Parts: sequence; C-alpha cells; structure tokens
Amino acid sequence: MSGGATARATGTPPAHGGWDVRHRAVLLVLSANMILDAIEVSLVLVALPDVRAELGLSPLAVQWLMSGFALGFAVALLTGARLVARLGTRRVYLAAMLGFAVASVAGGFAGDPVTLVATRVVKGLCAALTAPAGLAIIADAFPEGPGRRRAVSVYALCGAAGFTAGLLLSGALLQAGWRWTLWFPAPLALLVLVPALRVLPRDRPRGAPAAPAVRVPSAARALRDGVLVRTAVGAAALNGTYHSVLFLVTLHVQERQGWPPWLNALALLPACVPLAVTVPFAGRMTARWGVGRLIALGAAAPLAGYALLLARPRLAPYATGVLPVLLLVGAGFVLSFAALNMRAAATGAAEDRPAALRVYQAAVQLGAVVLLPATGALLSAGHGGRPAFALLAVAAAVGLAAAVAPFPSRSAPSPSASPSPSRKDRP
Repeated sequence: MSGGATARATGTPPAHGGWDVRHRAVLLVLSANMILDAIEVSLVLVALPDVRAELGLSPLAVQWLMSGFALGFAVALLTGARLVARLGTRRVYLAAMLGFAVASVAGGFAGDPVTLVATRVVKGLCAALTAPAGLAIIADAFPEGPGRRRAVSVYALCGAAGFTAGLLLSGALLQAGWRWTLWFPAPLALLVLVPALRVLPRDRPRGAPAAPAVRVPSAARALRDGVLVRTAVGAAALNGTYHSVLFLVTLHVQERQGWPPWLNALALLPACVPLAVTVPFAGRMTARWGVGRLIALGAAAPLAGYALLLARPRLAPYATGVLPVLLLVGAGFVLSFAALNMRAAATGAAEDRPAALRVYQAAVQLGAVVLLPATGALLSAGHGGRPAFALLAVAAAVGLAAAVAPFPSRSAPSPSASPSPSRKDRP
C-alpha cells in the first residue's frame, strides 16, 4: 500500500508531514468555527448602543450581552469535559454547533432583555464546547510534530482574525438593524456544520483498545499551582480590562459623540489588528525575548493606557484621547497573549495539564464576567467615566503585580530533572 493510501486508511497525514485533502478539510472546518466564535463577540460589541436605545437599558444591563457570553463560556469550560468524555468529541462538537445556530436565531427574535441575555449565555456554552473539542480533534488528526504545530498556528490565527472581521461586519449589518448582528452567525454556523458532518473524524468506539482513559484532576488541585494562578490572574486582568475598555469606547463614540456604527468599528481596529498580524510570529517572539519578559511587558502596556485615561478622561479628540489607549491595549495582547498561553500549558505535571488549562481558560473569561458588570455599574451610577477608568487601572495593576512578583519557592529538582529556565524566561 502506498504512503498516501496508508494515510487515508489510518486517518493520519503522510509520513513526510504533508496534509492530504481530508486533513485540510478538517482544519478548514475547525478554523471556520474559530472565526465564527470570535466574530460573535465583536459583532455584538458595536451593536450595544442600538440595543440599549431600543430596549431602554442601562449600561449595567446592556453589558450582559457581552459578559453573559463570557459567563456561559467559562461555565462550560469547567464542566464540559465530562460531557465530552461521555458522549464523544465529535457528537459534542456537532451538537454545540447546532445549538449555537438555534440560539442565534432565538436571540434575534428576543423581545425582552432576559431572553436576549439567556441566548447569549447559551451561545457562550456552545462556543466553549466547540473550541476545546476543536483542539482535541486537531490533536487526534495531526500527529505530534511540525504538522500539528502548523495546524494549531492556523487555528489560533483564525481566532485572532475573526474578532477584526466581526468589527468590520458589524458596521454593515447595523445598517439593517441590530437584530441582524444576532441572526448573522446562524447561517454561518450551519455552513460549518454541514461539511463537519462529513469530514470530522468519528469518535473511537467505547471499549476499543485505543488510548486509556485520561485521568482528570480536580480544579482545586490545579489551583494549588502558584505559577498557574498567577498566569490565570494576569490573563483575566488582560482580557477583562480589554473588553471593558472597548465597551466604554463604544458607548462614548456612538452615544456622546454621535459616531455611526461603521466608524466606531473602524475606530476599534487598532486594539485588535496588531494581534491578528503578529500571531504567526508569536513563537519567534517568545524564543527571542522569553515568556516571563513578554508577560510583564504585556501587562505594563495596558496599565499605561488606563493611566492615560485617568489623566485625560475626556476621550476626545480620538487621535489623542482614544487611539493611544487602544494602541497600548493592543500592544499588551501582542506581547503577552501567546506567552500567557505557553506558560499555562507548561505548568504542573503532564497529567494535571488538562484540568490546569481548563482553569486557565475559564479565568480568562471570568475576567470579563467580573469587570464588565462592574464597569457598567459604575457608568450607570452617573459619575462619569473616571470611576470606570480607575477600576480598569487597578485591575491592570493587579495583572502587572502577578506578572512581576517572584515565583513561589519549589523543592529542589532531582538530578534527572530538566534544567531551570534561562534568565530571560523569568519575569
């Protein structure tokens, strides 16, 4: 049997590391879903002022369209592993995609805020089930080595690019009304679901002599790792303040300065385009500068931006009020996004990492769940933007403290242990 035929029979790429048509199709489907999840967040962001105006919502109430999605995402990350283990990766993935489409349609027709937020929570649950499942499918379909690393890089790049695409799409969709920003992901989800039914690899039958069942350590055990906790706190601060400042800027430019949604979308691009452009080079950056240094610099840049907001809270004109802040926040993601993920993936023993990564990813979402409502509450209190800016500065300072504080002492490594990281890998 030829090498290509063997690859098709076993479901693994050819020995020379290339991808056959089926593997390209699998990666295309998974990457399209990653784009969809990222589009979902930025589509709704720019629509918030229109939703607020039509339904008569306060800033605290309308922000739940964003934090509700993050809440569902975090909950599913912590609880979805058992569901995947019981039903199989493929079944959960396909069911979640269908649920995402149904919730999108229901959200577009929702006539009250409670129903609208509930559909957002459901969509967050579904998105959280597809994202880890997508990585699991990549791990199964692409063996360890350059092929898998390329596949993961493409997958991550699509997620970073999706947020930017959502901003651009939102400006066009809002011309027809804010409900279209909720309906739009539904047909996209179905377009991904149809080929997924055909190309995604089937789950191994139960009882097959495949890999043994993976032991899943508890979240409490993972949280005993001080490095993981610090990394999770830093990532939560980065993500939570990021979404909160975009929320603040969106309400300001549309409601106070009267900008149209399409111009608001363009105004937010400096906060997300740099990450999308630099994701392919993240590995080189960490190899050159070290994970610890990049995490510390990535925490310091947004803090500088929020300090600038406190010093000049008017936000106008855009070129001197908003743009420098967005550039500094975007720089924080460019510097530390990949480094934070790499450090989280390298903490603890190998058998603890599945639980550790779920805890870390949930913390990223919980940063938005905590800071977005707090930001909305401060705006609703009627004291202007300065209290909200101060909150973001404090949260960013906590993230920086987590990045630069000394690591907890560990027991001395055994002679057979790997050498300690070089100086540049330490914060």
